[in-house]
Amino acid sequence: MKKKLRITFNAPLVLCFALACSAVALAGSITGESSTAKLFSTYRAPFSDPMMYVRLFTHVLGHAGFAHLVGNMAYILLLGPALEEKYGWKSLLAVILVTAALTGLVHNLIFPRTILLGASGVVFAFIILTSFTEFREGEIPLTFILVALIYLGQQVWDGITVKDNVSNLTHIIGGLVGGAAGYLMNRKARSSRF
Repeated sequence: MKKKLRITFNAPLVLCFALACSAVALAGSITGESSTAKLFSTYRAPFSDPMMYVRLFTHVLGHAGFAHLVGNMAYILLLGPALEEKYGWKSLLAVILVTAALTGLVHNLIFPRTILLGASGVVFAFIILTSFTEFREGEIPLTFILVALIYLGQQVWDGITVKDNVSNLTHIIGGLVGGAAGYLMNRKARSSRF
């Protein structure tokens, strides 16, 4: 007897994150991007403004149009399910939140007159974190070295040579968070087996 195929909600955190980003993009489109600017972008604001702290985390949900959203969600949906299966939703949520907070804080300190939005820091965290999936104590995966050289090296190069609206610093910080998380989570998982 053939088993019926069914659609499964296989990576709840990743799917909810992608749906939230899509809902924010739709709301931005409906409101003429005012909701995105007020709630889902980060920029320097007085420390007395409670929304400044909220936006440090919500800016990863906002995107500058559907092309920006689709580009980021393609990576999130490609890499995220395997990461969520390996590390669990709580650990992956911690990676997203730490990436959001660090990229937001650093951006607000260094670029006070520009806004930051988008999940590309999270994408780079996921890319680097993925290269740690076969990590063993006392070893550095060659895939990690190559991915770091290719992706982070390109961001450093583009940050120096290309003038556009892409926050290369956000990508670099996201990659560093992904690398640190990959090292720490795999080290902890390995030590808990002994």
